[in-house]
Amino acid sequence: MTDCNEAIANAAELLLINQNGIGAAIEELAKWVAERGSIDVADNAITALQVLDLNAEGIASAIRVLRQE
Repeated sequence: MTDCNEAIANAAELLLINQNGIGAAIEELAKWVAERGSIDVADNAITALQVLDLNAEGIASAIRVLRQE
């Protein structure tokens, strides 16, 4: 792996870890909001989580490609 690819993979991995943390926080907030009756807001948060999950898969795939070289 080239130094450039390693640096990019490391940075992407850190961003992925941050994204997973943000996703966990959104999930907790969505649960809290739903328990208080704001189902529409909770559903919107769940939709945002689905986007984060989809993008996380793409980021993880790119990291694997970078680390294979």
